[in-house]
Amino acid sequence: MSLLNWLGLGSRQPDTANRLEEIENLLAPFGRDRARYLACFAYILTRPARADHQVSDIEAQLMAQLIAERAGVTADEAATIVRVARDAAKQSGGTEDFLVTREFERIATRDEKLELLDCLFAVGAADDSILTIEDNEVRRVASELKLEHSDYIEVRRKHTAKLKVLQRPS
Repeated sequence: MSLLNWLGLGSRQPDTANRLEEIENLLAPFGRDRARYLACFAYILTRPARADHQVSDIEAQLMAQLIAERAGVTADEAATIVRVARDAAKQSGGTEDFLVTREFERIATRDEKLELLDCLFAVGAADDSILTIEDNEVRRVASELKLEHSDYIEVRRKHTAKLKVLQRPS
């Protein structure tokens, strides 16, 4: 089942069938609404990591850590959730990115959106440097979450030292 179908936002497409079956099973004990929230959260975490067309091992490890902390799952379960989210994101495109983020915008509180934004910057900074393309993707997510530009700037300020554009060349 595609992420969009699982979220109730898309039509069934045979080439995407069963992509998120593992994550559904892992998150089922949390109930439908919490599982949906966590699936969106995990998927959106991949966006800055994929901005440079590759998700590094260090980014994946950080995403798993963030999921484990927020979902209360084991490290192995979190790694599986991240693997499935990465696979789903790899097979999707910009439209699915937007629709999943729009769903998160609908179901998350403002504080949860700001928490996600902070996590997105952390993922971008996993390798000690937030590339401009990663920063731009985080800004795009903030916009899709209907956060104010000042919210984006406030969260970004915590990560200023990691912005590649502001780092001195070595």
